[in-house]
Amino acid sequence: MRLRALLDTDALGLKLLGGEDELDRTVRGVMTTDLRDPSRYLAGGELVLTGLAWRRDADDSEPFVRILVQAGVTALAAGEAELGDVPEDLVVACARHRLPLFAVHESVAFATITEHVVRQVSGERAGDLAAVVDRHRRMMTSGPAGGGPDVVLDLLGTDLDLRAWVLSPTGRLIAGSKAAGPALPAEACARLAGEHLAATRTGRRGPHRVLLGATTYSLFPVRSTGRSPQPARDVRETVLSDWLLAVEADAGDWPEERLDLLYGVTQLIAVERDRRDAARTVRRRLAQEVLELVQTGAAPAEIAARLRVAAPVLLPGLGAAPHWQVVVARVDWEGEEIEGGPVAQALLEEVLVDPAVAGPEHSDRIAVAHTGGEAIALVPLPAVSSEHGSETGVLAETLLESVRTPLTAGLDDDGRLTLGVSAAVHSAEGLRGALEEARHARRVAAARPGRVCAAGHQELASHVLLLPFVPDDVRRAFTARLLDPLRDYDRRHRAELIPTLEAFLDCDGSWTRCASRLHLHVNTLRYRVGRIEQLTGRDLSRLEDKLDFFLALRMS
Repeated sequence: MRLRALLDTDALGLKLLGGEDELDRTVRGVMTTDLRDPSRYLAGGELVLTGLAWRRDADDSEPFVRILVQAGVTALAAGEAELGDVPEDLVVACARHRLPLFAVHESVAFATITEHVVRQVSGERAGDLAAVVDRHRRMMTSGPAGGGPDVVLDLLGTDLDLRAWVLSPTGRLIAGSKAAGPALPAEACARLAGEHLAATRTGRRGPHRVLLGATTYSLFPVRSTGRSPQPARDVRETVLSDWLLAVEADAGDWPEERLDLLYGVTQLIAVERDRRDAARTVRRRLAQEVLELVQTGAAPAEIAARLRVAAPVLLPGLGAAPHWQVVVARVDWEGEEIEGGPVAQALLEEVLVDPAVAGPEHSDRIAVAHTGGEAIALVPLPAVSSEHGSETGVLAETLLESVRTPLTAGLDDDGRLTLGVSAAVHSAEGLRGALEEARHARRVAAARPGRVCAAGHQELASHVLLLPFVPDDVRRAFTARLLDPLRDYDRRHRAELIPTLEAFLDCDGSWTRCASRLHLHVNTLRYRVGRIEQLTGRDLSRLEDKLDFFLALRMS
């Protein structure tokens, strides 16, 4: 609706104090606030209603109006109930910034104006959605805690019958409306997150429409601008850390106004995301301080003192300092230099949360720092049984199982996520070794194929640790000397000597088991093994030669 239409409704009790030349501006929403700086709750295009409680003296009007103009507000309506008349300094400030200003008679409630604007702005049920957004904005401006994403999703469900969920980039369920019914299955969440990440990487504008079975979902990005002082230069800087809003509806036939208002909902969720990120500041700072002490070779007593400070923050109510594990993560992109540390930090905070646990608060006991291009997590373990060792902690082989599919889509064909996990340590003296162990494990993971890879401390006691660090030319020469004669023979005679060698080693040199696996007569197997020995000059009854063949197959 146009501003001009507001003056034609006598019941609103509005009087124009300035901005007559701007009355053709469009009103796209309404917001009530008495905050001195309401910019983070503004999406642009609003009629702002204020009771002037933010004004202490004449000097407050200019900065308040400037904030509204920078946020793209359409007009300001000031109530006369607080001060009688609208102050002249506010009239002057609005005129200077060409912001239309209305006075609201003290007999008219702001709710009356809000309901009128909502009805006029809306097409069909989009007005209900505007009311949802406005109601939640007013909830959030009433105090610092806000209503949280669950509240705004409940309003979407009760007012519009829209089933909606907030998902993390890994597909973990952050919030869902009660009206949405049972939680989305984990497989569906991962699929939606992967589709969203893939669409975002291609540069397609949201909402992204996805068909799962017979149900259509519309995916809206939840992009936060408050976590960084500068906007992202490249989508890869944020794609793996932003939340998304999944709505069970086909937004393809929605009017523009309805889409704009849904994006308003995502902005409210983004505000809550920023608040939760801010709450992690203390834990991140503790992790950074411990990391710096460990890397600079500080005395164990100094590190232990810092850990005693960190333990109550990370594990409220725990009497004694826990055991700790270290997890190192790195996100690398090909081509243009992109800072991977911050996104690896946000991603590691998410990955370390149990994917079966819903809600945003379960990462509160994980402290993650970042230095250079890597993120480092200090994970407390309340108890580590001597019988099971670190099995009660983070396990590399299961860490990425549930998130591999969506993250692979987000990494596309030019990114990699690699993680390394240390064993548990029970003292400050062990932290430096745990950090180096996790870094070594990450390098082992980086040597493997795939976009998303992890390795644990258990693998560092195996030959597998050595293989990634053998120079490429040494690898090629070693494998060529042992395997090329067999490959050439197989190519000429289709003799399958390479598969026979692999099966023979897998069966620990057992003739009967190997023959059974390959469905061969034992004499045929003996003939093939004899041919392998003849072509290579090796003896497969000797442990050294078996080991050489085993390593050559692993490196080939």
